[in-house]
Amino acid sequence: MFGRERIEYKTAEQVAHMRQAGIVVASALSAVRDVAAPGMTTAMLDSVAARVIADAGALPSFLGYQGFPATVCVSVNDEIIHGIPGERRLEAGDIVSVDCGAIVDGWHADSAITIVLDGGDERDVALSVATEDAMWAGIATLARSGRLSDVGRAVEASVMDAERSDGVSYGIVEEYVGHGIGSAMHQPPDVLNYGVRERGPRLRPGMCLAIEPMIVRGENTTHVCEDDWTVVTTDGARAAHWEHTVAILEEGISVLTAEDGGAERLARLGVQVHPV
Repeated sequence: MFGRERIEYKTAEQVAHMRQAGIVVASALSAVRDVAAPGMTTAMLDSVAARVIADAGALPSFLGYQGFPATVCVSVNDEIIHGIPGERRLEAGDIVSVDCGAIVDGWHADSAITIVLDGGDERDVALSVATEDAMWAGIATLARSGRLSDVGRAVEASVMDAERSDGVSYGIVEEYVGHGIGSAMHQPPDVLNYGVRERGPRLRPGMCLAIEPMIVRGENTTHVCEDDWTVVTTDGARAAHWEHTVAILEEGISVLTAEDGGAERLARLGVQVHPV
C-alpha cells in the first residue's frame, strides 16, 4: 500500500520554486472559476488556464504527460478526474472539477477545484463542500501527526462527519489517491484518502505532498472511458475533486497552491501556516 520507493526531500530553495509554481496554478484556477458558466466549452476553460500559465512564464504539467492532450483536466458531473477538454458545452447545474499543474524552473505544483454552476442542486454544493472540507482536514493533519497514514484517516473521518450532517451516503474513490510531488508531478509516497492499518512513512520536513480527495454521491466504483483518460462513476453518481500541494517545513506547513498559503482555512482548524 505504502511503497518503499525513495521519497524526494526538498531544500528551502526548491520549495520556493514550487511555491512560485503554486501561485501560477492558483491564478489559473481562479481565472477558470471566474469564467466558468453555462455555454462555455470545456476547451474554452482549458484555453483560459493555458494563457495564465504561459503569461507567467511557466509550463503546464499536464500537457503531454503520458500523452494527455490538454493543459487542465475538466471533469463534469459523473466524471471524477482526468476529463479531456473539448467541445462539450457546460449547462446550468453542472458540477465541474478542474485539475491544473504548472512547472517553474523544473519544479511542479498541482491543485484542483470543484465548481457548481448556477442552478446547481444543493446536494452537489454539499458534496463539493464535504470534499473540500475533507481535503483541509487531511492538510491540517500534516501539521499535527507523525505518520502519513494519519492523513487518510483524517480525510475519511471528515467525510463520515459530512455524511451524518448532510444525511447522505458519500463514497471515497480508492483507486486514485494523492501523491508526492516535486521535480516530477507524481512521486512517492501515495497519499490515501482512507484509513489503513499500515502506519506509512514518517512525516518529515522537505516532504511535498498533493492532498486530493475524490468523493462521489453514491457508490465509489469507477471505470475508465474509451478515451483511456476520463474516469467516471459506474452508477452515474456525481463527483467532486479538491486538491492542494503542501510543503512540510522545519517550522510547520505551507499550502503552496493557496494564495494565502492556507492561512484562512487552516486557522479554523487551529493550524498556523508558515510562509515560504
